[in-house]
Amino acid sequence: MPSGNSISEKLADAVAAAGEPPREIAERLLIDVAGLCVAARNTDYVRAALAGWEAAGDCTAIGHARALDSGGAAFVNGTAAHGEDFDDTFEGGPVHAGAAIVPAILAVCERERISGREALRGIAVGVELTCRASLVAPKLIHKAGFHPTAVLGAMGAAAGAAVSLNLSKKQFVDALGIAGSMASGIIEYLAEGTWTKRMHPGWAAQSGIRAADLARSGFVGPRTVFEGEHGLYHGFARTTRGDWEKLLDGFGSRWVTSSVAFKLYPCGTMTHPYIDCARRLSEKIDLESIEEMICEAAEGTVHRLWEPLAAKQRPPNAYAAKFSQPYCIAAGFVLGNAGLDAFTEERVADPRLRSLAAKVRYEIDPDNPYPNEYTGHVRVRMKDGSFLEERQTHLRGGAHEPLSRADVEDKFRHNCAYGGWSAAQADAFLQWAKGAFDAHRLDLSAFRK
Repeated sequence: MPSGNSISEKLADAVAAAGEPPREIAERLLIDVAGLCVAARNTDYVRAALAGWEAAGDCTAIGHARALDSGGAAFVNGTAAHGEDFDDTFEGGPVHAGAAIVPAILAVCERERISGREALRGIAVGVELTCRASLVAPKLIHKAGFHPTAVLGAMGAAAGAAVSLNLSKKQFVDALGIAGSMASGIIEYLAEGTWTKRMHPGWAAQSGIRAADLARSGFVGPRTVFEGEHGLYHGFARTTRGDWEKLLDGFGSRWVTSSVAFKLYPCGTMTHPYIDCARRLSEKIDLESIEEMICEAAEGTVHRLWEPLAAKQRPPNAYAAKFSQPYCIAAGFVLGNAGLDAFTEERVADPRLRSLAAKVRYEIDPDNPYPNEYTGHVRVRMKDGSFLEERQTHLRGGAHEPLSRADVEDKFRHNCAYGGWSAAQADAFLQWAKGAFDAHRLDLSAFRK
């Protein structure tokens, strides 16, 4: 391939010519990620992530007194931000960009003592690349057994770090090439609800930093990391025939980042419209009147949210329940919501929720628009033989019904309270976030507690 024609090189040119980054969405991502870090800071998996990272440094793991090196801060913050599955999502991917990119860029900028303006550029480019890359070969990364957030998040984190570090075009290309060999993340966590999914964005974040640092030091990576015969999509999506225009067209001038969705429930995004349907049904019928619930589902969601059905109807633990469509529907109906308190070990053992989840099954809808749209449908067959159903055509919090800045800040405050921060601490971070991208030097040390 002639010099200058690889996908990575075209991306480098687009980044160099990029227009004004979408500051408002970047601020919302910063606020949302920070709140999630606080919400999860006292969990066993975050404590293990922190204890398992040896290197000290000058970078902040939000809500923790101990300072870490840049890789450690990115790893812990990324793991915490994604740990409760309450972080942003990109419809069409699906992919969770904020939890990988924001921690990587915060760590790099704090380490290097560089400006908030560089952080804004890094977050914008990193999120944009991650989201756009998820459109190149929709559903195929999941189908191959990998987590798109883990794989593509490493690429986005490398790109964002390279931008924040002001690397040259060659170094940018090398950083992407190197990150391709650091990308990882299998989805076997689905089998038993284990913790590895939680660490995927954190690992991607620190991998992106390592890749950018190596490129800055002169380490060389393949230019054709995306489209090559043995490249990223060949390895993780079993194809080299992606729609590259989805990645390249308008990059830096038309920001798909602006359509990132912010979650209302801490569980798999595709479950959300179903939860909304169940909540509306709970206002019309009693639990005791239900014989069964039948849901139309997209084929592409079945292997993660519906099967094996018997196991999904009886999730073995609270984390597995987040990826159980039957349980999430039951929570929405019985509890009238599906917040953080719906996904505790005690709640998942609640006989009312288990009994209803056992009555939930699915039928594949061949015309479902997933992954371009996330829809919901619940049809109840009642004991008297009558039926009642609810449908939802879109994801609340997404492109068709986005959250406001006030909504995102309200979610942040609730997450901070859940994680043990005072209202004053939450307000202090919100005030800091409003000026973070104007700061001469990005410094999060005030939030190490």
